Amino acid sequence: MESDNYKTLKSPAKGVYKEKGSRFLAFAFPVVNQDQIKPVVEGIRKEYHDARHHCYAYMIGRERLNWRINDDGEPSGTAGRPILGQINSFGLTNILIVVSRYFGGTLLGTSGLINAYKSAAADALKNGEIVERTMHEYYEIKYPYISMNDVMKILKEDEAGQSDQIFELECSMVIDFRVSARGKIISRLSRIEGLNYRYIETK
Repeated sequence: MESDNYKTLKSPAKGVYKEKGSRFLAFAFPVVNQDQIKPVVEGIRKEYHDARHHCYAYMIGRERLNWRINDDGEPSGTAGRPILGQINSFGLTNILIVVSRYFGGTLLGTSGLINAYKSAAADALKNGEIVERTMHEYYEIKYPYISMNDVMKILKEDEAGQSDQIFELECSMVIDFRVSARGKIISRLSRIEGLNYRYIETK
């Protein structure tokens, strides 16, 4: 059976690492899509505007294939990658970690930077609460009113969520269910005459 569980943070968390006068402030956030990344990073830049660098890494999606790193002016590979490494070490996804650096006047060198960004990210994750979530798929369905009972029976039996209902001659609603239940639910709904469905998103 297709797995639809993943681990992420329950709520934002902070961490800190200090080395030779430099301070590395780490901020970890649970996120569900890429649209959330830029506003969060820009918010950190604005609040900690006097920091020299704001490096980050994120991972999105149950398959953990959608990720990005940003060194924000630090030597290539010394910031974003070690931050991402901690996301991988903790086995997390749907998460963004931003590490803001206040330069202390002493160069740390490549290995020193890698260790600092890694340690700051790790501290934020250790301070956070890691939870297991279930990935759901969302669909819009439309069907004739006479099929109402058949639709509701399937949704109830397969424990699908419902929202945005419109009950008229042609009814519509948004439904959601665990990814692992997709095959069964879509198959059952497809047998209802006049029912159409449209995939919306996974989160």
